[in-house]
Amino acid sequence: MEPQAAVVEPVDDPRALQRALSAYRTPLLARSVFELVVTVIPFGLFWFLTWASVSAGYWVGLVLAIPAAGFLVRLFMIQHDCGHGSFFPSRRANDWVGRALGVFTLTPYDFWRHTHALHHAHSGNLDRADEGSIDTLSVREYQALSASHRLRYRLYRHPLILFGLGPVYLFMLSNRLPVGFLRAGWMPWLSTMGTNAGIALVVVGMMWLVGVGTFLLVHLPIAVLAGAIGVWLFYVQHQFENTRWAHDEAWSFQETALYGSSYYDLPAPLRWMTANIGIHHVHHLASRIPFYRLPEVLEDHPQLRKISRVTLKQSLHCARLALWDEERQRLVPFEHASTQTPPVRA
Repeated sequence: MEPQAAVVEPVDDPRALQRALSAYRTPLLARSVFELVVTVIPFGLFWFLTWASVSAGYWVGLVLAIPAAGFLVRLFMIQHDCGHGSFFPSRRANDWVGRALGVFTLTPYDFWRHTHALHHAHSGNLDRADEGSIDTLSVREYQALSASHRLRYRLYRHPLILFGLGPVYLFMLSNRLPVGFLRAGWMPWLSTMGTNAGIALVVVGMMWLVGVGTFLLVHLPIAVLAGAIGVWLFYVQHQFENTRWAHDEAWSFQETALYGSSYYDLPAPLRWMTANIGIHHVHHLASRIPFYRLPEVLEDHPQLRKISRVTLKQSLHCARLALWDEERQRLVPFEHASTQTPPVRA
């Protein structure tokens, strides 16, 4: 049976809703500190337990890399809130905590904050570059490609590439050198080189303490798994069947935020571990809301629970979606391209 498409319910006035959500923007300092502590300490604990198990010869201890990766994902979500200026009341606290976390998440904070702001500004706009997004062709664009370029795009969209090799490339290589941003000035390079220096200090220090081989054996699975989870979350947040994309003349920030971003309705433990990032339609509509206040929004505005909702089971179907069908206004699998008449080449 075909998985049910995400439900879309209309909101009478998305702009008025956006204004109403400003009431949730104030961070709570004590809560922010608590969330940071209950993420950093368990991450360190599971990392240490993984190392202790492997060092003692208990290879089954590598299973502890799974919760360690989960807490590393949560650290990235805190860094994400810092980048939006929503985690602490102080901008300085947001920036320096975000930079420190970037050393562990392998993500240069200031550079990422810049590109992520562009993502929020242009998300769902077919005529604007969406930095940091997953490349998606329309059915017509795909049909117009040569056979070799179609194969290249199919390989790029294959789950083993998107959620396997892709995260390794992104976090291990691409984040180390902002080659595509030479014209953006010194900021991307300063941010990236500062993060690289911090990573080098931590890695060298840990290798000195536990040994080169042991460090790599413990940390690489944690980092790779966390990267794959992070890319999957970002994918599902915008790559679901009834997402909304539009050309510039029909594009609206508020409507695209609500209907072009999913409400990824995860089970409670996963919702906590991913810091409510699944409430992504609300986040895109009002990105200054701290992640721990997003459930308040759903409680006070229950209609938002029915907008662009995707369950964990339904999200597995999203991995097959690869092309934007402008006629049907939805994402479709590759097989759909063979059912439409290809464009006539000049």
